Amino acid sequence: MRTLYLVSVWLHIVAAVAWVGGMLFLVVVLVPLLRTPAMRNQAPALFHAVGTRFRPVGWIALVMLVVTGVFNVTMRGYSVGQLLRGDAFVGRWGATLALKLSFVLLIVTMSAVHDFWLGPMASRLARENAPASVRERWRRVASWMGRITFMLALAVIALAVLLVR
Repeated sequence: MRTLYLVSVWLHIVAAVAWVGGMLFLVVVLVPLLRTPAMRNQAPALFHAVGTRFRPVGWIALVMLVVTGVFNVTMRGYSVGQLLRGDAFVGRWGATLALKLSFVLLIVTMSAVHDFWLGPMASRLARENAPASVRERWRRVASWMGRITFMLALAVIALAVLLVR
């Protein structure tokens, strides 16, 4: 059983690296590149293409994080029932876990809104050459949603470190 647990922890870390690493690439590499004058005209189409390509990777990673996360908690002696009832959230470790899971729930919700409504809306408005003020408003909302999700993901990583240290 220990081997299965270690594989689960490894998969959890790989999924986190894939998901957060992808967001980090977007924030640190792609967005600054697309803001350069030479790329400005291609930016909406390229960002849409990259976002569409990354979306399944991100969602597979998120699902893997949830599944392996639940398994990892059960391997620490808690049942799924204890998680659902809240019994696992007692004490310092439990409070940290509760905060982490709250952030995860918020991340999943915000990611769904961003990936399946806001992002596609912003991309569609750009492709259809909607009025600049409308395009910019939706682009900013989608951008801020992505930034907030990224910051929450970094907070989840910090909470994960607290859980194991």
